[in-house]
Amino acid sequence: MDENKTPKEAADSAKEHVRAAADDFKTAATAKADEIRRAAEKKAEELRTAAQGKAKEFRGAAESAWSDARTRAKTWQSESETYIRENPAKAVLIALGVGFVLGLLFRK
Repeated sequence: MDENKTPKEAADSAKEHVRAAADDFKTAATAKADEIRRAAEKKAEELRTAAQGKAKEFRGAAESAWSDARTRAKTWQSESETYIRENPAKAVLIALGVGFVLGLLFRK
């Protein structure tokens, strides 16, 4: 401390020094908060892009599986109709047998 300053001047000088330090701290804290916010926004955008890519991938897989299932069901249906037209008596006996077994299973 300077020997020529009065206690009031020294206190005022200390207050100004503390205010300047507080302003510097506030500026640094604001800058750091902005930096963290930008980093978080960048990471959120990366995650959003990755999630959209995965969603498209899963959607494509689901559409493919659904298409395959529909195709197999239509094929099975047409093959069943052909078999029933070619072997009507056998088809009726098979249906009765399956119905009987299912009836026994559900009754117990």
